[in-house]
Amino acid sequence: MDALTGLLDGPKARGAFLLRSVLSPPWSLRVADGAPLCLVTVVRGHAWITPGMGEPVRLEPGAVALLRGPDPYTVSDDPATPVQVVIGPGQACSTGDGQDVSEGMALGVRTWGNDPDGPVMLLTGTYQLRHEIGRRLLDALPGLLVRPARDAPRTLITLLAEEIGRAEPGQTAVLDRILDLLLVSVVRSWLAEAGSGAPAWLRAQRDPVAGPALRLLHQEPARPWTVALLAAEVGVSRAALARRFGTLVGEPPMAYLTQWRLALAADLLREPEATLEAVARRVGYGSAFALSAAFKRVRGVSPRSYRESVLEDG
Repeated sequence: MDALTGLLDGPKARGAFLLRSVLSPPWSLRVADGAPLCLVTVVRGHAWITPGMGEPVRLEPGAVALLRGPDPYTVSDDPATPVQVVIGPGQACSTGDGQDVSEGMALGVRTWGNDPDGPVMLLTGTYQLRHEIGRRLLDALPGLLVRPARDAPRTLITLLAEEIGRAEPGQTAVLDRILDLLLVSVVRSWLAEAGSGAPAWLRAQRDPVAGPALRLLHQEPARPWTVALLAAEVGVSRAALARRFGTLVGEPPMAYLTQWRLALAADLLREPEATLEAVARRVGYGSAFALSAAFKRVRGVSPRSYRESVLEDG
């Protein structure tokens, strides 16, 4: 499992909120739903995205923007247009004075806006669930990542535009998977770009030494890894692996493995029926006590306290 596969196993779309917006100027939407990740693409017309901290960016048809939450952002026909609608938690839509317009602006299946024949059409996909495995990658993303039309996956955008308004059996699952594919395509395009600003541990996925080592740690986290064993599997000396991995990833292989195991454990702890002993075995710890000690040392709380806090948050 590489980092992008980890992304899908982290903020994986499960009943994601997907919406087609059809609009006529002037329009301005303030999105303050607190979601961990949102994807916006323009089908026709253009839009401006203004992040909470940053300058407005214009989106042309075919461009895709990723916005890392929970900070709010604004999408509008022009950065100077005053906010008309605020979208809050649960996708509740209201005017500045608190008037609910969720139903009044509904235009059909997963379609919303101020004009059914408007010249602007946007597609929005919002990941509403928080998961630990993808947290490291999410933290590595900029607050606003824009891929121009030339670098965006046009086929997936066209497919999403076609499917989003349908009300077929299993449609939610279909849309979730398209959204996941679109997300990974955008992130992969970003990683491949020279000077993207992606962190070293992500760029290391392409290295002939560090890359295979990372994939092995991701695929078999419960294996009793040592630097020597990992080096043997990769086909290099222990010293060469330690040097290359540390230089490119930014930390030693076993330190990286610890973080990965604990991220997996944190995700598994969200399942109420999973026992601590079972979680420990799945992520490579010999006992619940060993997992608890590592979890508290690295994260500052016990697994039990962590589980209680995430279950309370929903």
